[in-house]
Amino acid sequence: MVRAWFMDDSDADQRLEHMTDPPQFVDLDYLKEQGVLYWKLDADNWEKEGKLTQIRSERGYSYEDEITCTPEKLPNYEEKLKMFYQEHLHSDEEIRFIVDGSGYFDIRDKNDKWIRIECLKGDLIILPAGIYHRFTLDTKDYIQAKRLFVGVPVWTPHNRPNDDHPARLEYLKSYLSQAK
Repeated sequence: MVRAWFMDDSDADQRLEHMTDPPQFVDLDYLKEQGVLYWKLDADNWEKEGKLTQIRSERGYSYEDEITCTPEKLPNYEEKLKMFYQEHLHSDEEIRFIVDGSGYFDIRDKNDKWIRIECLKGDLIILPAGIYHRFTLDTKDYIQAKRLFVGVPVWTPHNRPNDDHPARLEYLKSYLSQAK
């Protein structure tokens, strides 16, 4: 099961856990209130298992590619990590299936607090359009992920602040106005 927690305010290496002391964990129900969806798949047997195919079909994901983030495989590695870690939103969902390795997605909750979501091999996470988020690797500096999209991928990050963006307005209306 995925682990998630409220982050501390430290400016130490972004690849560290950044748990508060004592840790304040967040459950899947709380993540769902923020619009985040999660599944655990068999990363070594995902094609035969069929869950990814079912999710793709149900949610209309028609495009897929794969990214490997490691200093040896990702061109301009340092610049890309800085870009991924800039707080931003997208006009479409962000869907990632972790095939190997690990990393963190950080999201802003309804109170504008950072929540760190640990993503490990076999995790499939969907961040809703309009949610402020960022991504970083952990100290292992390696993740391989399938990226899924509805239609042609749109790679445009809209850095914060962008509170008037249509996807942000829809996100606020759909999730944060209902969150308790």
